[in-house]
Amino acid sequence: MQSFEVRGGNKLSGEITPQGAKNEALQIISAVLLSPEKITVTNIPDIVDVNLLIELLGEMKVKINRPSRDTCIFEADAVDIEYLHSAEYHKKSGQLRGSVMLAGPLLARFKKAYIPKPGGDKIGRRRLDTHIIGFEKLGARFSYDSDDGFFHLQTTGLKGAHILLDEPSVTGTANILMAASMATGITTIYNAACEPYIQQLCKMLNSMGAKISGIGSNRLTITGVEALGGTTHRMLPDMIEVGSFIGLAAMTQSEITIKNAGIEHLGIIPERFQQLGIELNFKADDIHIPAQEFYEIQKYMDGGVLTVYDHPWPGFTPDLLSIVLVTAIQAKGSVLIHQKMFESRLFFVDKLIDMGAQIILCDPHRAVVIGLEREQQLRGITMSSPDIRAGVALLIAALSAQGKSIIQNIEQIDRGYQQIDDRLRHLGADIKRIN
Repeated sequence: MQSFEVRGGNKLSGEITPQGAKNEALQIISAVLLSPEKITVTNIPDIVDVNLLIELLGEMKVKINRPSRDTCIFEADAVDIEYLHSAEYHKKSGQLRGSVMLAGPLLARFKKAYIPKPGGDKIGRRRLDTHIIGFEKLGARFSYDSDDGFFHLQTTGLKGAHILLDEPSVTGTANILMAASMATGITTIYNAACEPYIQQLCKMLNSMGAKISGIGSNRLTITGVEALGGTTHRMLPDMIEVGSFIGLAAMTQSEITIKNAGIEHLGIIPERFQQLGIELNFKADDIHIPAQEFYEIQKYMDGGVLTVYDHPWPGFTPDLLSIVLVTAIQAKGSVLIHQKMFESRLFFVDKLIDMGAQIILCDPHRAVVIGLEREQQLRGITMSSPDIRAGVALLIAALSAQGKSIIQNIEQIDRGYQQIDDRLRHLGADIKRIN
């Protein structure tokens, strides 16, 4: 087990480039199973979750050529479908929430799929109902085997259907979309997620020969085709990293430029950080954050306390609520953080309170942050990372704190952030890995 040893208080400076988008990568890499032809994917993040998915494809006999760490050429012309029912697949895929997205492509092309119980972050209940119900409407049969722990899906042939999702699930939309791309007839997905990552998946599938319209809206129409071909696809910059670096700059009073940030795909994210009083300057596709001694949280026009909450796109992504919460610690003013989607994602705030933050945890979904206004620094402590996003929030707190902090269980951070310690050292951070 490795930990980060962080000595905080340094003001950072320099340029940093966000990695490719983790959440997009899991969808795009799953989609290579839809075609026997070569598919080249670039700007792949070199992180644990993505590398595990690529490794799974390799063990399924997908040919993989990785000329560089951010580029892969996939050729799924001899897939071993029976590997999916092996103990090895069950063990590996159970560690990775994203493995559920292999089901849609497998059903479409091979007419059967196996899904283990989902792994990944321990941030609350993450149900598979949306995926399973969508597959059933397309003509798949579903059963759960308690002996092997797999959800079994089979079909004699998927057929187009009208699907109204009970929630705009990103992974559910992606999975059903991939399955429908090779179904017979026309499928409509209403209340579909419309995140940039879903838009990217749609564009990639269309470049492979799919027929998808309504891209960017919550109503997708898919006319099934018999086969899909090869393509080349480049992933977007990771919007969660962009938001994390904005929060890092503010908390450490640092001047940082985020290069190639993918500004047109960030939606409301910059505005939310500006509401915390953080100054952002945009030049071409770069974001410059100047060093600020103070930043003040805005209030509503009637004087009410600002509330930041998660909401399906184009609302604010839940993956950045942990970052907004930690950034507000040194602000002037107060903010209510309302995490609607996951009931365990705020349970890391006790570590921040131990560091000296003024936070009231109202219930599993809501926390009030009362800004310290730089009147006192956070103090370094020993803590453990419970999930990817909370781990980076704790890392930001440690980099702004006085003294030494130890962050344990950093495997969680490595699942979503590429060589984060090396990249932060280039900005002047005092951080190292220890056993």
